[in-house]
Amino acid sequence: MRLATLALLALLPLGACSTVHEAVAGPDLTPVRYPAALVPQQQMILTSANQPMPTPASANSLWRSGARAFFLDQRANRVGDIVTVQIDIDDRAQTSNASTSSRSGGVSAGVPNFLGLESSLGRILPGGFDPANAISTKSSSSNTGSGSVSRSEKISLTVAAVVTAVLPNGNMMIQATQEVRTNNEVRQLSVAGIIRPEDITSSNTIRHSQIAEARISYGGRGDISRVQKTPAGQSLVETFSPF
Repeated sequence: MRLATLALLALLPLGACSTVHEAVAGPDLTPVRYPAALVPQQQMILTSANQPMPTPASANSLWRSGARAFFLDQRANRVGDIVTVQIDIDDRAQTSNASTSSRSGGVSAGVPNFLGLESSLGRILPGGFDPANAISTKSSSSNTGSGSVSRSEKISLTVAAVVTAVLPNGNMMIQATQEVRTNNEVRQLSVAGIIRPEDITSSNTIRHSQIAEARISYGGRGDISRVQKTPAGQSLVETFSPF
C-alpha cells in the first residue's frame, strides 16, 4: 500500500494542473472567443439611485417622455437587455469502423563463387557455413482494429439570457445562468455565446442552433450528483495509472 502511494505521488507532477482539476472537479467549458482577442467585460449595473426617474405623462396624453415608442423594435440590442434562448437538442450519432493490415517479406542471398575463395570461407567462418545460403531473413506483421460510437442526447429547456457586450459589427455576446433547487439537489443551466440581431424573432427569442461559439452546460450538485460521481481518489488513479 505504501509503495502504491509513493508511486502515485511520483506520477502526479507529470500531469498538468488542468488535468488534476478535471479529474477532481470535472471538465470546464472553454471561454467564448469571437475573435480570440476579446475578453469578458464587466458591466456596470445602473440602479434607480443613479438613474433619472421618467417624467410622468402629461394631462390628456398617453405618452410620457423617456418611454420606448409603441412602434420601435423591442428586441434585445443593448448591453443589459434580455433575450429568451430556446434550447431543443435532440442529437444522435453512430459510427463504426474496422481495419485490417498485414505484411510479410523475406530476403535470401548466397556467395557460390567468390574469386575461388568460397571453399576456404568455411575455415574462416564458423563450421557448417554454406556459401550458397549466406544470408536469409524473414519478417511478417499484422494489425487488426475496430471501434464504434453510439451517442444520444436530448435536452429541451428555455432560459432568459442577458446581453453582456455588443461587438463592433453589431453581434452580441449573451450569458445566462439558471438554478433550480429541489430538496438538497441543485440543477444548473448555463448558456453563453454570440448571436446576431437578425436571428432574434419578433417575440425576442432565439434558438440555441443560432448561437455561435455556444457553450451550454446542464448539470447539478448535491446529494444525488455526489453519489453518482466517481470518487476523486479513484479518478486520479485511473487518470495517471500507466497500466
